[in-house]
Amino acid sequence: MIRKLLKILGVILVLLIVGFGCLYFVYNEKLPEGQSGPEADALAQKMLNSLNYETYQQTRFLEWSFQGGAHKYKWDKQKAMVEVKWDNYLVQLDLISTKSSLVFKDKERLNENESASIIADALDYFNNDSFWLVAPYKVFDNGTQRSIVSLEDGLSGLLVTYASGGSTPGDSYLWILQPNGFPKSYKMWVKIIPIGGIEATWDDWAIMESGAYLPKTHKLGPLELSMGDVRGYNR
Repeated sequence: MIRKLLKILGVILVLLIVGFGCLYFVYNEKLPEGQSGPEADALAQKMLNSLNYETYQQTRFLEWSFQGGAHKYKWDKQKAMVEVKWDNYLVQLDLISTKSSLVFKDKERLNENESASIIADALDYFNNDSFWLVAPYKVFDNGTQRSIVSLEDGLSGLLVTYASGGSTPGDSYLWILQPNGFPKSYKMWVKIIPIGGIEATWDDWAIMESGAYLPKTHKLGPLELSMGDVRGYNR
Protein backbone atom coordinates (compact mmCIF):
# COMPACT_ATOMS: atom_id res chain seq x y z
CA MET A 1 0.00 0.00 0.00
CA ILE A 2 2.78 2.43 0.95
CA ARG A 3 4.74 1.57 -2.22
CA LYS A 4 1.66 2.19 -4.33
CA LEU A 5 1.05 5.52 -2.63
CA LEU A 6 4.67 6.60 -3.13
CA LYS A 7 4.45 5.59 -6.79
CA ILE A 8 1.31 7.70 -7.25
CA LEU A 9 2.95 10.67 -5.50
CA GLY A 10 6.00 10.24 -7.70
CA VAL A 11 3.87 10.32 -10.86
CA ILE A 12 2.07 13.44 -9.61
CA LEU A 13 5.39 15.13 -8.85
CA VAL A 14 6.72 14.34 -12.34
CA LEU A 15 3.53 15.69 -13.93
CA LEU A 16 3.81 18.87 -11.89
CA ILE A 17 7.44 19.37 -12.91
CA VAL A 18 6.64 18.74 -16.57
CA GLY A 19 3.62 21.04 -16.36
CA PHE A 20 5.65 23.85 -14.81
CA GLY A 21 8.36 23.34 -17.42
CA CYS A 22 5.80 23.75 -20.20
CA LEU A 23 4.35 26.89 -18.58
CA TYR A 24 7.84 28.32 -18.13
CA PHE A 25 8.77 27.62 -21.74
CA VAL A 26 5.53 29.15 -23.10
CA TYR A 27 5.07 32.16 -20.85
CA ASN A 28 8.46 33.13 -19.43
CA GLU A 29 9.84 36.39 -20.81
CA LYS A 30 13.33 37.74 -20.34
CA LEU A 31 13.65 41.06 -18.58
CA PRO A 32 13.76 43.65 -21.39
CA GLU A 33 16.58 46.11 -21.76
CA GLY A 34 15.62 49.77 -21.67
CA GLN A 35 17.19 53.17 -22.11
CA SER A 36 17.55 55.22 -18.93
CA GLY A 37 17.87 58.98 -18.79
CA PRO A 38 15.73 62.14 -19.08
CA GLU A 39 13.23 60.56 -21.51
CA ALA A 40 12.48 57.74 -19.09
CA ASP A 41 12.03 60.21 -16.25
CA ALA A 42 9.74 62.30 -18.45
CA LEU A 43 7.57 59.25 -19.20
CA ALA A 44 7.37 58.45 -15.49
CA GLN A 45 6.36 62.05 -14.80
CA LYS A 46 3.72 61.83 -17.54
CA MET A 47 2.20 58.83 -15.76
CA LEU A 48 2.15 60.71 -12.45
CA ASN A 49 0.54 63.75 -14.08
CA SER A 50 -2.19 61.57 -15.60
CA LEU A 51 -3.01 60.30 -12.10
CA ASN A 52 -3.09 63.76 -10.49
CA TYR A 53 -0.13 62.85 -8.31
CA GLU A 54 -0.41 65.98 -6.15
CA THR A 55 -3.91 64.94 -5.10
CA TYR A 56 -2.58 61.56 -3.99
CA GLN A 57 0.25 63.26 -2.11
CA GLN A 58 -2.24 65.41 -0.21
CA THR A 59 -4.44 62.42 0.69
CA ARG A 60 -3.75 61.64 4.33
CA PHE A 61 -5.58 58.37 5.03
CA LEU A 62 -5.73 55.22 2.88
CA GLU A 63 -7.78 52.15 3.80
CA TRP A 64 -7.96 48.83 1.97
CA SER A 65 -7.73 45.07 2.46
CA PHE A 66 -5.94 42.25 0.67
CA GLN A 67 -6.11 38.47 0.22
CA GLY A 68 -9.88 38.40 0.49
CA GLY A 69 -9.87 40.64 3.54
CA ALA A 70 -7.30 38.56 5.42
CA HIS A 71 -5.05 41.64 5.74
CA LYS A 72 -6.65 44.98 6.61
CA TYR A 73 -4.97 48.38 6.62
CA LYS A 74 -5.47 51.98 7.68
CA TRP A 75 -2.48 54.10 6.65
CA ASP A 76 -1.91 57.58 8.04
CA LYS A 77 0.56 58.90 5.45
CA GLN A 78 1.12 62.14 7.34
CA LYS A 79 2.28 60.34 10.50
CA ALA A 80 3.86 57.39 8.62
CA MET A 81 1.81 55.01 10.75
CA VAL A 82 -0.20 51.99 9.58
CA GLU A 83 -2.76 49.97 11.45
CA VAL A 84 -2.33 46.38 10.22
CA LYS A 85 -4.83 43.66 11.15
CA TRP A 86 -4.77 39.92 10.40
CA ASP A 87 -5.96 36.84 12.28
CA ASN A 88 -5.99 37.90 15.94
CA TYR A 89 -3.17 40.46 15.59
CA LEU A 90 -3.27 44.24 15.49
CA VAL A 91 0.00 46.06 14.75
CA GLN A 92 0.40 49.82 15.00
CA LEU A 93 3.25 49.89 12.52
CA ASP A 94 5.69 52.79 12.69
CA LEU A 95 7.19 53.15 9.20
CA ILE A 96 9.95 55.49 10.43
CA SER A 97 11.08 53.45 13.43
CA THR A 98 9.66 49.94 13.13
CA LYS A 99 11.07 48.95 16.54
CA SER A 100 8.70 51.49 18.07
CA SER A 101 5.68 49.66 16.64
CA LEU A 102 3.10 48.24 19.04
CA VAL A 103 1.69 44.71 18.75
CA PHE A 104 -1.55 43.39 20.20
CA LYS A 105 -2.80 39.82 20.19
CA ASP A 106 -6.43 39.29 21.17
CA LYS A 107 -6.35 42.95 22.32
CA GLU A 108 -3.49 42.24 24.74
CA ARG A 109 -0.24 44.09 24.13
CA LEU A 110 2.79 41.85 23.58
CA ASN A 111 6.20 42.55 25.05
CA GLU A 112 9.21 43.56 22.95
CA ASN A 113 10.58 40.03 22.53
CA GLU A 114 7.21 38.63 21.48
CA SER A 115 6.61 41.54 19.11
CA ALA A 116 9.74 41.43 16.93
CA SER A 117 8.70 38.68 14.51
CA ILE A 118 5.11 39.96 14.31
CA ILE A 119 6.35 43.46 13.41
CA ALA A 120 8.52 41.94 10.68
CA ASP A 121 5.48 40.10 9.30
CA ALA A 122 3.38 43.27 9.39
CA LEU A 123 6.05 45.20 7.51
CA ASP A 124 6.34 42.49 4.83
CA TYR A 125 2.55 42.39 4.45
CA PHE A 126 2.38 46.17 4.17
CA ASN A 127 5.22 46.41 1.64
CA ASN A 128 3.57 43.84 -0.62
CA ASP A 129 -0.09 44.78 -0.20
CA SER A 130 0.41 48.56 -0.38
CA PHE A 131 2.36 48.13 -3.63
CA TRP A 132 -0.76 46.70 -5.24
CA LEU A 133 -2.56 49.88 -4.14
CA VAL A 134 -0.07 52.67 -4.87
CA ALA A 135 2.67 51.28 -7.14
CA PRO A 136 2.24 53.96 -9.86
CA TYR A 137 3.01 56.65 -7.30
CA LYS A 138 6.32 55.00 -6.34
CA VAL A 139 8.23 55.34 -9.61
CA PHE A 140 10.55 58.00 -8.15
CA ASP A 141 11.11 56.32 -4.77
CA ASN A 142 14.67 56.17 -3.46
CA GLY A 143 16.52 53.27 -5.07
CA THR A 144 14.40 53.16 -8.24
CA GLN A 145 15.83 52.95 -11.73
CA ARG A 146 13.69 54.00 -14.70
CA SER A 147 14.14 53.20 -18.38
CA ILE A 148 12.12 53.29 -21.60
CA VAL A 149 11.36 50.02 -23.40
CA SER A 150 10.10 49.83 -27.00
CA LEU A 151 6.93 47.73 -27.17
CA GLU A 152 5.68 45.60 -30.05
CA ASP A 153 2.87 48.06 -30.84
CA GLY A 154 5.38 50.84 -31.39
CA LEU A 155 4.61 52.60 -28.11
CA SER A 156 6.96 52.98 -25.17
CA GLY A 157 6.73 51.20 -21.84
CA LEU A 158 8.22 52.37 -18.56
CA LEU A 159 10.50 49.83 -16.86
CA VAL A 160 10.98 50.51 -13.14
CA THR A 161 13.47 48.49 -11.11
CA TYR A 162 13.58 48.74 -7.32
CA ALA A 163 17.28 48.36 -6.65
CA SER A 164 16.79 48.88 -2.92
CA GLY A 165 14.04 49.29 -0.37
CA GLY A 166 10.92 47.26 0.30
CA SER A 167 10.99 43.54 1.10
CA THR A 168 12.25 42.28 -2.28
CA PRO A 169 14.84 44.63 -3.78
CA GLY A 170 15.69 43.88 -7.39
CA ASP A 171 12.11 43.41 -8.58
CA SER A 172 11.23 45.04 -11.92
CA TYR A 173 7.91 46.19 -13.41
CA LEU A 174 7.20 47.19 -17.01
CA TRP A 175 4.32 49.66 -17.09
CA ILE A 176 2.04 49.56 -20.15
CA LEU A 177 0.51 53.01 -20.56
CA GLN A 178 -2.30 54.63 -22.47
CA PRO A 179 -1.25 57.40 -24.89
CA ASN A 180 -1.98 60.01 -22.19
CA GLY A 181 0.28 58.18 -19.73
CA PHE A 182 -2.48 56.57 -17.65
CA PRO A 183 -1.42 53.06 -16.54
CA LYS A 184 -3.24 50.02 -17.97
CA SER A 185 -1.13 47.14 -16.65
CA TYR A 186 2.36 46.05 -15.76
CA LYS A 187 4.51 43.01 -16.42
CA MET A 188 6.46 41.66 -13.48
CA TRP A 189 9.91 40.20 -12.96
CA VAL A 190 9.82 39.46 -9.24
CA LYS A 191 11.49 37.01 -6.89
CA ILE A 192 8.27 35.41 -5.65
CA ILE A 193 7.08 34.50 -9.19
CA PRO A 194 9.46 32.18 -11.08
CA ILE A 195 7.98 33.04 -14.48
CA GLY A 196 9.05 36.44 -15.81
CA GLY A 197 6.70 38.83 -17.58
CA ILE A 198 3.43 37.86 -15.88
CA GLU A 199 0.98 40.71 -16.56
CA ALA A 200 -1.40 42.28 -14.05
CA THR A 201 -4.07 44.81 -14.97
CA TRP A 202 -4.31 48.32 -13.54
CA ASP A 203 -7.54 49.36 -15.26
CA ASP A 204 -10.18 49.20 -12.51
CA TRP A 205 -9.77 52.62 -10.91
CA ALA A 206 -11.98 54.63 -8.58
CA ILE A 207 -11.83 58.27 -7.53
CA MET A 208 -11.56 58.56 -3.77
CA GLU A 209 -13.17 61.07 -1.41
CA SER A 210 -9.92 63.03 -1.54
CA GLY A 211 -9.94 63.03 -5.36
CA ALA A 212 -7.06 60.55 -5.66
CA TYR A 213 -7.11 57.61 -8.09
CA LEU A 214 -6.80 54.16 -6.50
CA PRO A 215 -7.42 50.69 -7.96
CA LYS A 216 -10.26 48.43 -6.83
CA THR A 217 -9.08 45.15 -8.40
CA HIS A 218 -6.33 43.60 -10.50
CA LYS A 219 -6.48 40.63 -12.85
CA LEU A 220 -3.67 38.14 -13.42
CA GLY A 221 -4.98 35.83 -16.10
CA PRO A 222 -7.97 34.03 -14.57
CA LEU A 223 -7.19 35.33 -11.08
CA GLU A 224 -8.60 38.51 -9.56
CA LEU A 225 -7.01 40.40 -6.68
CA SER A 226 -9.49 42.52 -4.77
CA MET A 227 -8.31 45.55 -2.83
CA GLY A 228 -11.43 45.39 -0.68
CA ASP A 229 -13.27 48.54 0.38
CA VAL A 230 -10.72 51.12 -0.81
CA ARG A 231 -10.85 54.58 0.73
CA GLY A 232 -8.69 57.68 0.43
CA TYR A 233 -9.66 60.73 2.46
CA ASN A 234 -8.60 63.66 4.63
CA ARG A 235 -9.84 65.00 7.91
